[in-house]
Order: sequence, then C-alpha cells, then structure tokens
Amino acid sequence: MENCPYGGICGGCQYREEGLENSRRCKQENFIKIMAGLHCPPEIYDEPVFIPDGVRRRAALAFCCRNGNITLGFNARKSAKIIDIENCALLLPELNRCLPEIKMLLQNLCSEPFHEKRKKRKPEQSFLSSGDVWLCRADNGTDVVLEFDQELELAHRMAIVETAQKSSAIIRISHRRKNNTPAETIIEKLSPVVNISGYEVFVPAGCFMQASKPAETALIKLVSEYMEDTPGKIADLFCGMGTFSYPLSKNKNNKITAVDSSPELLEAFSGSIRRGMISNIEIKSRNLFRYPLDESELKNFNAVVFDPPRAGAAAQAAKLASLPETERPEKIIAVSCNPKSFVTDANLLIDGGYRLWRVAMVDQFVFSGHMELVAAFLKK
Repeated sequence: MENCPYGGICGGCQYREEGLENSRRCKQENFIKIMAGLHCPPEIYDEPVFIPDGVRRRAALAFCCRNGNITLGFNARKSAKIIDIENCALLLPELNRCLPEIKMLLQNLCSEPFHEKRKKRKPEQSFLSSGDVWLCRADNGTDVVLEFDQELELAHRMAIVETAQKSSAIIRISHRRKNNTPAETIIEKLSPVVNISGYEVFVPAGCFMQASKPAETALIKLVSEYMEDTPGKIADLFCGMGTFSYPLSKNKNNKITAVDSSPELLEAFSGSIRRGMISNIEIKSRNLFRYPLDESELKNFNAVVFDPPRAGAAAQAAKLASLPETERPEKIIAVSCNPKSFVTDANLLIDGGYRLWRVAMVDQFVFSGHMELVAAFLKK
C-alpha cells in the first residue's frame, strides 16, 4: 500500500514517497543517532520491529465545512489546510468504510444551527464550521468521538443517534468540547471492547490505546520477553488501560500494582478486571509526574514497567535511581513513544547504577518520523 494519491501532500505520512525500505532505513539510522546520547550504550540492540501499512485502528481526523461542503482528513504538510481523504492507506479497511457515514453525519451537524442565549435578546444562531473526529476500531465495531467547542442541542443529538442507528459498523458516538477532557456518550449500541492477552477489555470513549493491534502485540511480546521469569511484585506505571498488566498477571505468582491518573481509564480498567475475575492486579490513582512513587513504595517491587507519554518519566526514573542498592527492583522495563525523552530517563537510571541490558525499536507509525522502543535495565 505504498502508493497513495495523497502522497507528498498529506501530513498523515511524511515519508511515503520515499518508499518503505528507504523509510525504514532512515528511521533506524535516526534511532541509533538518538541512542548515541546514552551515557552507556545497551549491551544488546535487538532486531527492530516493523509494523505493516494499513493496520491503524486509531486515528484523529480534522474536518471543516465551507459553503455546505465537508472536508474530512489530515492536515496538509506544514499547513492548516485539510486534505480530503476518501481512503487512507494507513487505516484499517473497516475505518475507511466508515468515512462516508462520518461525512454525512458532519454534513447534518453543520447544517443545524446552535442558538446562543443572550439576556433580553433573541438567541443568535451560529453553525459548526470545523473540529476533529477521533476514530477507534474496537474488536466489535467502530467508536467515534466528535470534538468541537459547542454544546450539543437536541437537533444535533438526534442527528448523531440517527447516524448510529443506521450504521452497521459504528457502535458508539460521543462528543467532547476539548481534547483531553471526558467525552459524553450520545449513543452506545454496544460497549467497545478489545482483547488483550485473552481478556475482554472495555475501551472508554476517546481513551489512549496503541494505534494498531500488531504494534500492541509486539510491545507486549517484548515486555514479556524482557521480564523473563522475574516473579513477584511488579509495578505497572502509567498503566493506561492495562496493556501490560494483563499479560503480566497471567503468572499467578505475580502481584501487579497498576498506577495511572486518568479516572476514565482506571474506572474501565477496574471493571474489566472484575469481569475477568483477575485477582492479582491492584489499581491505584496517582499523578506520577507530580507525585512519583517514592523510596518507601518502590522498595517492595521486584520489577517495574513504565510507559509514560511523550514527555517521559524523569521524576519517576530519578526516584528509582536514588534507591539504595539493597532496595532496588531487580529489573526495570521502559516502554517509550519518544526516544529523546527515553534517553533522559535512561541516563538517570544508568548514572544511578543500573545496567542498560537490551533495547528494541518498534516502528508503529509507518512513513512517519515517530519511533517507539522497549528497553530493559538490570540492577548491577
């Protein structure tokens, strides 16, 4: 699927016109350049993992309405202009098949006025002109989150419900006014779920999860391989929806403490482990950027896994590095979506006395400059 009619103009793929092999080679070279910033190189560079084209199950598209016409797609390169996409080579076919239905929904929403209430005046009308659409393909259907800064009125809600009822693929539609705020579910025909390590996991509206199933599988495999037979108490920090807690809990000798700050994710996570009758996962709510686990909490763990956002986990890495030798976790496994912030975190651990054992690059976002990795640190 290298050939794409939008290649060279669409910002969704930066390097598609360079070809798959060239793109992969350049990404590997850039990865090694970034890793050169480590204070001590890894003992082992494992083979990179390349995720194929056309498997993205999650995407954020922009839309605008001009003269009654809807444009839906990705921004053009280095531009606010939206490239109208009919079929995206990055996405799963199931998501591409939903695009006409999404466009029709947006057409209906943009044609219905919003009424702004004013004291002692007639309400003033305004119309929706732009926003974003977040798509997520769960195992049982497509989840849609509409994002624009307007309060939905009855006509808009009716249009959303009608679209969902007519669609055989869309199972839930929600709305939020801003990114990183809770989404209001307008209609849910089925609760979106995905399978992680044999467990049925509920997906909250607009939540973070790995962008493709093959990438999620690859990351879980690397974490499990690097963990080896390290049993006991394991901290899963920045746990999200529990991507790594579920496979680690398969070993009944493990006791997992999963920590994150998102109420929506943790509520869904808690419900999923109850339904799965998983007794060896404990969930805790904590802002690890502001309040990382301290020495008294960390000394009880045999191993730690952390998978932070792009900003990295410097505060938590510093706490781990400052532990006395006898109280340190035997193993630390880092999952990162930003190699540059990983280098900062890794150097804290290296300078604190940990060995950087293994590193593997994961190319989840094909034809882009984004790289992910999994790394393992051992106590000296």
